[in-house]
Amino acid sequence: MLMTAPTVGRPDYARLIQADRVHGSLYTDPRIFADELARIWYRTWVYVGHESEVPEPDDYAVKNIGPQSIIMTRDRHGTIHLLLNRCSHRANQLCEAARGNTGALRCQYHGWTFGTDGALLGYPFRQGYNGNEAKAALGLGRVARVDSYRGFVFGSFATEGPTLREHLGAAAGVLDRVVRLSPDNEVQLTAGWLQHEVRANWKMLVENETDGYHPQFVHASIFEVGESHVAAMYSEKSAATARDLGGGHTEHDLRPQFRAEDVPLGWFGTTEDRLPGYVRTMRAAHGDTTAREILVDGSPHVMIFPNLFIAEIQMFVIQPVSVDHTIQHVTPLQFKGAPDLNRRLLHQVRGSVGPAGFLLADDSEMYERNQRGVVSRAPEWLVLRRGLHRERIDAEGHLAGAATDETTQRGIWRHIRQLMTEGEQA
Repeated sequence: MLMTAPTVGRPDYARLIQADRVHGSLYTDPRIFADELARIWYRTWVYVGHESEVPEPDDYAVKNIGPQSIIMTRDRHGTIHLLLNRCSHRANQLCEAARGNTGALRCQYHGWTFGTDGALLGYPFRQGYNGNEAKAALGLGRVARVDSYRGFVFGSFATEGPTLREHLGAAAGVLDRVVRLSPDNEVQLTAGWLQHEVRANWKMLVENETDGYHPQFVHASIFEVGESHVAAMYSEKSAATARDLGGGHTEHDLRPQFRAEDVPLGWFGTTEDRLPGYVRTMRAAHGDTTAREILVDGSPHVMIFPNLFIAEIQMFVIQPVSVDHTIQHVTPLQFKGAPDLNRRLLHQVRGSVGPAGFLLADDSEMYERNQRGVVSRAPEWLVLRRGLHRERIDAEGHLAGAATDETTQRGIWRHIRQLMTEGEQA
């Protein structure tokens, strides 16, 4: 007998999300997607942008929280706001340009004008509104809570709930590791963004980002052509660790493998003599011993739930558009005080995820094949039990598995199940 998703009423998430398998309807049912927007994207903290993208007063950059278009601004006092990209008069979208600098955001439809803090500055022919009394109540919609950590800006539509630091939990330490790769302890996202669209559910991307099981197969050609050492990181012999950081955040921790090899900048596929300026400034900033530790450990491979993925040299922001349509926004990581490293980062990111790159093209093909396959009537379930028998609690109290285990996927789904069933009676 087929076990199908309910056709009426609220989906039974406690049944659809099990410890070692998930139901296919979780990727295909528009009702479930609508629930996810309400319970995940519009209730929890979501990564929006980076402070370096709006460095000057009155700078703005257009971002998103799920399908919602968001204007991230820095007002003339230096405060960062997350405003909804919609005129409060007749809903016309205010900003079409991806970024800019302006003292006022002006609606092209009827000329209503707003400050970069979201306040309504004025509208033409004010006599039609019987004076100015409407101004105070007709500012731009805004994300209820805005906070940042290490320059990474997050927003939450919920007026109450966990703080950003509580939401990040152990993932905050991973962002610390990213930032310390800069001699000045600052990330600067200045290289611009690419957008990759896939006809697949957003969760397929989230699951894949810290999956150590697929690279040997999906990326075999690029590993072979590039004579890459990375392939060894994703094998049964790898010392790398799949880790559930809690709160839906997951990590494919490559540090054990890099430490075993003990080669500074080995994670980046290069050596100290090829980036002498960067190595010199890192030693000056951190001291020889700490600088060597940082250069051996490298940049993390972490998925910060629900949408921020840092993959060593680049950063992805996942945007769900509909149940089977997702956009990935990608940019190279750039570090203040490291111009020679930044140039090489930009070059390598072009080759891996640029328009003619290989790496993301491989993954995108798999996402869309998965989406086409999951609509099949049988089998109904996706299996997530790899490595379940050998999971352990690591020294920091996190659930951990071997490099190719599905520890991370199970951690993501446990958190989704919690969010989707909160408030329900047992």
